[in-house]
Amino acid sequence: MSSQRILEPPHELWCAGARELAHGVVERMSLARQALAEVGQFLVEIESRGPMELFGHGSTAGWFAETARISPKEAGATVARAIALNEGRNLDGTPAPAFAPLAGAAAAEGDLGPQQLDPLLAVLKKIPPEVSAEDRSGAERILVNLARNAGPQQIVNGGADLLAHLDPDGNEPKDEDLKPPSREVHLRKRDDGWWRLNGLLDPEFGARANALFETWGQRRPVDEDGNRDPRTPGERHGDALFDAIHYAMTKEKAPTLSGDRTTVVVTIPLDTLTSGLGWACVDEVTQITARHARLLACDAKIIPAVLGSESEPLDIGRAARTVTPAQRRALNLRDHGCAFPGCHRKPKHCEAHHILPWGHLGDTDLNNLCLLCRYHHMVIHGQSGWQVRMTSDGRPEFVPPQYLDPLQKPRRNHR
Repeated sequence: MSSQRILEPPHELWCAGARELAHGVVERMSLARQALAEVGQFLVEIESRGPMELFGHGSTAGWFAETARISPKEAGATVARAIALNEGRNLDGTPAPAFAPLAGAAAAEGDLGPQQLDPLLAVLKKIPPEVSAEDRSGAERILVNLARNAGPQQIVNGGADLLAHLDPDGNEPKDEDLKPPSREVHLRKRDDGWWRLNGLLDPEFGARANALFETWGQRRPVDEDGNRDPRTPGERHGDALFDAIHYAMTKEKAPTLSGDRTTVVVTIPLDTLTSGLGWACVDEVTQITARHARLLACDAKIIPAVLGSESEPLDIGRAARTVTPAQRRALNLRDHGCAFPGCHRKPKHCEAHHILPWGHLGDTDLNNLCLLCRYHHMVIHGQSGWQVRMTSDGRPEFVPPQYLDPLQKPRRNHR
């Protein structure tokens, strides 16, 4: 123990200097670790004698959970840690050596607490049984010396290096470890037109999917009116998956089927397309609203099959409807992403929107196009009251609904 005086809180703390405060924290942390190590020694003695014999209780961990008023999980971890660190006795009275005696001694000195001991013990348990007792003891000594001045992650990292040295080849792979990854995805259409998606992903696929959800499913920034993204994590993940599929379908080098890129055919009567009232059919399977169909008609790889009054095909996709690669690059340079005010979505997450709808003979040229992310594309096509128009300088601006701005002052995305 240091010769520096130990402060007695709380009355003397107000006049303590920085060194005294720091020393007081360090000393008390050491005392707390020593006390916890001593508790572990008591628990090992109780385990050796038998909690049923002493207290009429079925397990030491259960008795400790009730006595210390802690959760069974925490009590079990404390007892298991204590048994690993301290020598006990078997039922026949013979000594039961500690699994990690050097770590137990360091804990009794107040140098190590649970945050260091748990990762240290986890590393020791991974040492192969064929490693000699001398090498194992040496490994424990290295870890204890590291843990005296390290945090949990440093111990984990040091332990990984140590295990690589002791067992460079790793465990011999089992037959099942050599099998190729099994990935299952099932997509089933429900009676109400929605689709149910479920599956099982291998570790690599799961990690990639999780990274996609974290990146593409981030919350949208607070908009100019202070509104926060209302979507749940599940809804944001669903939108991220839609964006990823849409992005893959519209890439220049997308896979083809029978010589054509992946497409979705939307069948809709002409008067329904122009009025926005009624229903359309997607790939002859699913019904969607006419408004939704008009939204789909804005972007590439969605082919609208327009029918006349007698259901005869009038137009199976207008050649000039699809935004060309050159136009798309120009839009990316001009709008830098979603053009809606306050949105920060990048171009790769956006769709080309016809300001004068394609169904109303809107041209597919830069003066009638702007980039919108999927969410704001739906806002513009919905009943939100927002309107978009092209200004004289060739850039889009958005007119808010009157309930947001009675003067309806146009807004731009000042990216």
